[in-house]
Amino acid sequence: MQTILGAGGPIDVELAKALPKYTDKIRLVSRNPKRINDTDELVSADLTQAGDIEGSIAGSSIVYVTVGFPYSIKYWRTHWPVFIRRVVEACVKHNTKLVFFDNIYMYDKSSLGHMTEEAAINPPSKKGKVRAEVAKIIMDRVQKGELTALIARSADFYGPSISNTSMLTETVFKPLSQGKKANWMGPVSNKHSFTYTPDAGKASAILGNTESAYGQVWHLPTAGDPPTGKEWIDLVGDELKKEAKCQAAPKWIIQLCGIFVPVLREMPEMMYQYDRDYIFDSSKFEKAFNYKPTSYQAGIKEIINSDYR
Repeated sequence: MQTILGAGGPIDVELAKALPKYTDKIRLVSRNPKRINDTDELVSADLTQAGDIEGSIAGSSIVYVTVGFPYSIKYWRTHWPVFIRRVVEACVKHNTKLVFFDNIYMYDKSSLGHMTEEAAINPPSKKGKVRAEVAKIIMDRVQKGELTALIARSADFYGPSISNTSMLTETVFKPLSQGKKANWMGPVSNKHSFTYTPDAGKASAILGNTESAYGQVWHLPTAGDPPTGKEWIDLVGDELKKEAKCQAAPKWIIQLCGIFVPVLREMPEMMYQYDRDYIFDSSKFEKAFNYKPTSYQAGIKEIINSDYR
């Protein structure tokens, strides 16, 4: 049995699609899980409750944590560390391997121009400090030999059928499709990597089912040589056949947009990721598994052909 905790989000759906290559026993766990594959086992659970966490993990050979808690620093502080400690304890108790889907918030600002798995851990934001704490909880137990786990990190992500959980969808795809100006956070001259969600799902499944991958941090496959903000907007505009109008959005505009768009409400403290190049290097994974990430042009085309609105 391979179990996904937090089923239903954009990464979870792509992961569930990829897992049948490795197993016909897949358990999807969330408050209201929906079947992706015909044989999926659905478990309705409250993942803020210790009993529900352990019950969901029991009997699993691998558990993938792809939970997307509300994007609020207050919620993160009170829920993430408690949740991950409970997951770790359940995995140790039931001899279950853990694959943790992570982001790059814990990396030092100076690493953003070329992020590898060796980037310095020095979180510049409140959310980053929470993510660093969570990763440390996991890897401390790995180093003690008590837990078999790996961390799979993604850049900001984009992909088909992502609505208000994707910054790129909200600030570029939707406005341009409506004939409005795209809003780019920070200077449009900076490069910015985005991980394509189908790649992230496939790669997470590969890692979970590769014994030698455990005990390590992996960057999920992400196309190299990312576009600048202006190039992103031009690529999307060209595919939509819309004029690629844009404006660089200062912090006050993001704060104003946050009144109406929840994902943008907590973005001001993350603006440092847009005032410089943000380049995510996944060459470790690409070389280890001979994997070519989806090009940005192909990803944009697929999103526009999906129901992203």
